[in-house]
Amino acid sequence: MKSLVVLSGKGGVGKSSIVASLAITMSEHKKIVCADCDVDGSNLSILFSIYPEDYEQWSYLSTNQIAIIDKSKCNGCKKCVDSCYFDALDFKNNYPVLKEFSCEGCGVCELVCPNKAITLKNVNNAQIGYAKTKYNFKIASAQLLSSSSGSGKVVAEVRKKAKDIEPNAEIMIIDSAAGIGCPVIASVTGNDYALLITEPTIAGYEDMLRAIDIVNHFNIKYSIIINKFDLNKKYCDKIELFAKQNNILIISKIPFDKSFVKAMVNKIPIVEYDEKYKLIFKKINDEIINKFLS
Repeated sequence: MKSLVVLSGKGGVGKSSIVASLAITMSEHKKIVCADCDVDGSNLSILFSIYPEDYEQWSYLSTNQIAIIDKSKCNGCKKCVDSCYFDALDFKNNYPVLKEFSCEGCGVCELVCPNKAITLKNVNNAQIGYAKTKYNFKIASAQLLSSSSGSGKVVAEVRKKAKDIEPNAEIMIIDSAAGIGCPVIASVTGNDYALLITEPTIAGYEDMLRAIDIVNHFNIKYSIIINKFDLNKKYCDKIELFAKQNNILIISKIPFDKSFVKAMVNKIPIVEYDEKYKLIFKKINDEIINKFLS
């Protein structure tokens, strides 16, 4: 199974809209599966008109732990409090007390406790499931629970779930979170190809550079799509110059079009909402398949 990750460096550039239309176009010729790895704000399924009740095997997931303190064994030495990098422990009445929503489950407190008064307990930190789209391919996704941590491990589970539900798929399309944090790194690592979506703005350009640093770190081939390219000629030219100087393929330039917003409001990918985009995404699909995923 080949894998394609789509990332952006920043939110609001139209990444998920592009993923949805790319998935539909690609599924016409290849057996695919989608993994929505934006586990802090999973929304790719919305663009396929999938609702919570459409999911199969929606279940709790535990990829994180929290510290449990046994006061009967604690001697009040404060080593755990002093060693906690995340400042997750208070010290009250001669005992360490765990702050609500603060523990990252790193295990340092357990290691430094001389009396073994601290153990780590698994906790449910996400929900995970999958659904079948009306376009005859499946999508795996997860949602991190409120105030929970461990997003990178949840992303790894979503990717695993995608493989499990469609083991014969030829291509996995991964919709990464925005930014360059832990869930993005977990989405990018180990892929065959990356597609970077950017926009011609200051933030779009600078965050694209950060996303490129991550892709280069993992030695993954990639190309760029400039979305809303006609909003700002200066920064569009700047992105194109950077790409030319660094031998990066700009695989497509998509114009600003309010139809994208109307399509999202109606929970329809743009290739279904406006026929003219079918040709644009067919060209993108052909470029990706022939040059990177063949």
